[in-house]
Amino acid sequence: MATLLATLAASVSPKLFLLFLPYSVFLIWRGHSKIFMTTLLLLATAIAWRTYTTQQLPTTLPNEITLTFQDNTKINGQTLRGFATSEYGRIYITYTMHSAQEKKQLLTTPLAGLTIQASGELIPPEPPLHRYQFSMRDYLKSQQATGIYEIEHFEAIRYDNGITAKLARYRYKLMSHIDAHFPQSLRGEAKALLFGDQQDIDDELSRAYQILGITHLFAISGLHIALLGGAFYQILLFCGMRIYYAKWLLVLALPTYAILAGSSPSVWRAAIMTMIVVLLQMRQTKLTAADALALTFIGFVLYNPSVVYQVGFQLSYLATASLIYSTKILLTSNWLKNAFFMTFVCQMFVYPLLLHHFYELSLSSFIVNVILVPLFSFMILPLNLMFFILSYSMPSLSAWLLALYEPFRTQLTTALIWLAERPYQLWQPGKPDFLWLIIAMIGVFLLFIMFEKRRYGLALLAVLCPVVLLEMKPLLHDELRITYLSVGQGDCTIIELPHKKGVYVVDAGGVLRFQQENWKTSETPYEVGRRIVVPYLKGRGLTTIDTLILTHADADHVEGAEEVMQEIRVREIHITPNSSTKTVMADVLAEATTQRIPVLERMAGSNWQQGDVTFSYIWPKETTYDGNNDSLVLHVARGSFSTLLTGDIEEAGELSLVHETLLQTTILSPGHHGSKTSSSEAFLQATQPQLAIFSTGKNNRYGHPAQEVRERYKKQQIPTLNTAEDGTVEAIVTNTSWYVKQRQ
Repeated sequence: MATLLATLAASVSPKLFLLFLPYSVFLIWRGHSKIFMTTLLLLATAIAWRTYTTQQLPTTLPNEITLTFQDNTKINGQTLRGFATSEYGRIYITYTMHSAQEKKQLLTTPLAGLTIQASGELIPPEPPLHRYQFSMRDYLKSQQATGIYEIEHFEAIRYDNGITAKLARYRYKLMSHIDAHFPQSLRGEAKALLFGDQQDIDDELSRAYQILGITHLFAISGLHIALLGGAFYQILLFCGMRIYYAKWLLVLALPTYAILAGSSPSVWRAAIMTMIVVLLQMRQTKLTAADALALTFIGFVLYNPSVVYQVGFQLSYLATASLIYSTKILLTSNWLKNAFFMTFVCQMFVYPLLLHHFYELSLSSFIVNVILVPLFSFMILPLNLMFFILSYSMPSLSAWLLALYEPFRTQLTTALIWLAERPYQLWQPGKPDFLWLIIAMIGVFLLFIMFEKRRYGLALLAVLCPVVLLEMKPLLHDELRITYLSVGQGDCTIIELPHKKGVYVVDAGGVLRFQQENWKTSETPYEVGRRIVVPYLKGRGLTTIDTLILTHADADHVEGAEEVMQEIRVREIHITPNSSTKTVMADVLAEATTQRIPVLERMAGSNWQQGDVTFSYIWPKETTYDGNNDSLVLHVARGSFSTLLTGDIEEAGELSLVHETLLQTTILSPGHHGSKTSSSEAFLQATQPQLAIFSTGKNNRYGHPAQEVRERYKKQQIPTLNTAEDGTVEAIVTNTSWYVKQRQ
């Protein structure tokens, strides 16, 4: 606790040092000696100083720099990304390959430990498009990395011959061996279970594991280390080795395997804890599991203070601590009860943290893990290890056994995907605030205290109170929230009604994809719906979209819709007449058919009211679809406030609208992202907006919004915001006023 407080105080705010006062009072009350308190103070001071000094990273780097690739460098499409070390510290590097031949050469070259002379420049990480999106800046902070270095050209110099680099290159060879000897459907599983590399796990399967709450099965952790380390130790004894030498060999093997397994915090935690216990046993000295956990925690933070911000580190230590301190609950004579209680304890201890990072919690995980943890630990993991060993010693036998195993594993995968598709498995209350996190953690501690005292009613109350509080909080908000989401060069607006009575999403963003050579194509294309829109909806706790409105059939407005539909329940879809015939709508309509979502054509004159908020379509008036000028134009109003969402309507369509009664608006979403073919002077005079919000991508190839359009708004004295520059914009509308919040 002292280590954590010192790290946070030195990296976040010195005011957090004040927490040492109540903490010290608590320790004195517990009767700790002056020597202990002095040692604690010295430790906290050392860690605070270590944290402060490691944060002093360079803000500039030379154009010529020597870099050494680390083990986590990956190639996707024509881009190489990963971490490298240098005399300036750890750096995140990117490199765009120039030819298919160069890519082929890099794919067949072990990059770990390769030292290069590179030319390029240090660039700042782009800020997240909204507060719920992945933050590259925070990620680099957690990895204690200087920044992003864009390599323009590099030349290989030599390989690092240190033991860590050699083991990392050997890891590459071992995984290449799996590629050569395992069926394609089993490679991802084998690499993940044996060497901690999850890159080859299918996206659909990965999402299924997230829904079921079993992603940890593919993350090498304490149970993996215990099983593999125990098996290795027993094999040594079976071969006749003396216990003393077997233990020393185990101590040497553990850090070796930690490097081969990817050097994640969870692997090193388990390996170091085991090493400490074994070494102390050899000296006939006892150490509790709690003390071993604390020692590894202090060692990690002293080595790299930023590790406390890594999600895997947080979950690993909290889950392990929960098991260590819950032995009274876990010690039962029934293995089924033990399995359930282990899952229950881990899930309950980490659930506030899971909500903080991922905004959702798997409810089915409490049951699914009881079955799958033993299955993966005692059957699938040993089988993969056996297949791997046999692929070296008896490759024909290994291939025959894999052929027998593959159908079983395929059926299990099919069953898990089917199970993940069942509804209502996730609790998605949104990202909780800091106060709720504190209340939830207090509730968790009270839950287990009451559970140990067999006061089950109070235990249930302790865990339900924070849950009810989090569920009830949005229902108390009497505000209309309209979010003009920054989705790059595209469009997406999210409308949340007061008291959470309805959610409407207008367009879902997308990427305009252009034909390119196969070698440049990314294996995992960027998905706006899944990467940008869905995180915002989940972060806000929006689990159902009442109406998904697709203004017209352009990729930058509708391509993300399919991804949104796969993650968020949609009740109905509105489209402009006859836009369904366009090719870009095919995937959306297919997904709607699969999920039995009604797809309804709407046009001018269609309107509805929800509470005191009215929705009115004012365009188009004809059923012919010719493109941008047939976009659905939606007017949303509450009291004296209104917003006009115009899709990609251009000047011809605007001039047809200037006499409409609902045209005047408070906030205008300009047509076609501020193209010079839209935002005509007559239209601006008719709408008289108090604010215009352009939805564009940074440095977009079209130059949106056009300079002449900017000048037009300036001439009309209309303030403007641009999602490319200002990020996501939220309009908060109460009964009497409105205001906007920009990117936070």
